[in-house]
Amino acid sequence: MTDAGPSSGPERDPMRVEEAAARRREQEKRHPETLSGARAGEREAAARDDLRKRKWVLQRDEHEKRFLAGPQPRLAEAMRVLRIGAEFVRGFRSLHFVGPCVTVFGSARFQEGHRYYEMSREVGASLANRGFTVMTGGGPGVMEGANRGAREAGGRSVGCNIVLPMEQAPNPYLDRVINFNYFFVRKVMLVKYSYAFVCLPGGFGTMDEIFETATLIQTGKIHRFPLVLMGIEYWRPLIDFVRETMVREATISPEDIDGILLTDDPEEAADSVLDYGVTHLGLTYAGKSKPAWWLGEKR
Repeated sequence: MTDAGPSSGPERDPMRVEEAAARRREQEKRHPETLSGARAGEREAAARDDLRKRKWVLQRDEHEKRFLAGPQPRLAEAMRVLRIGAEFVRGFRSLHFVGPCVTVFGSARFQEGHRYYEMSREVGASLANRGFTVMTGGGPGVMEGANRGAREAGGRSVGCNIVLPMEQAPNPYLDRVINFNYFFVRKVMLVKYSYAFVCLPGGFGTMDEIFETATLIQTGKIHRFPLVLMGIEYWRPLIDFVRETMVREATISPEDIDGILLTDDPEEAADSVLDYGVTHLGLTYAGKSKPAWWLGEKR
């Protein structure tokens, strides 16, 4: 049986076909004007769209810089308050029905195959297997690993992504992603909807999350619930400093670090979260409330 399409007719030498295609690609690189109108139009449209996105992100970044740069004109300050308020409302409505969450923090720099990426993937699956929604900052690295593990285990995976000039793209393992322009709004969402915090190795951002969470627990602003540090080798020097220096100098009390669990075992981490949630917080499903479409809520 033969086709009646373009492939019919004299047989063509595959080598010549490939050589012609290579020459055509090289010509397109050297002389973009030789592209067909349709392809050139597609590329131009994509470039314009990318430029608009970058300008919007840079504009938002400038808004936040000005916000932190001291007093501004009254009208500008009033408009900024409205933008911040609108972002809070959008976050509240988007996350109202995501279920009991556990937030996983960690570096965005670890790639698939790295031991901490794989550790986050395992803990994400372990939390999902116990009925928790896994929430992260929505980016790559540890965040991606935790979201991926939850997705692979059949659980829910949520990301609170931050819009940055270098465009941190959400990872592909999210059932729901909410983009935020302000770091502090995003941080409130990550804390507000969580029953525990699991922190894997990370940099300044991860350290910030750990110590702010510890401060909120210490001052009674949030209930004392699990703060799990995964990666004993990585976190041991920090924990030793806290115990041997900060406690000794009485800058914190010994009980301030009683709730911190240091482990390498994803199952132990997930079990500690579940046990505390059920035993101490009375975590249970008391019934499902109905989303209000006019508030932009989704289940």
